[in-house]
Amino acid sequence: MSCGLRDVVELEGAQVPAVLVASDVFAGAAAKAGRALGLPDVRRVFVAHPVQDRTDEELRTLAAGVVDDALAALA
Repeated sequence: MSCGLRDVVELEGAQVPAVLVASDVFAGAAAKAGRALGLPDVRRVFVAHPVQDRTDEELRTLAAGVVDDALAALA
């Protein structure tokens, strides 16, 4: 999550809109890290945890469940 968040902060600093997509157990850590990195309102959406043991089809389903939220966050 922290690498993804740093990528979002870097992209936002370059005026490129970005959204963090992470596992929901990292919601609190993402908020805290966003504040520490100077982007307290970092755009973020979360998928159900865990992610690493999911099949490709399960990952597609997770992604489909948040794509509209991610796009809305960019609007």
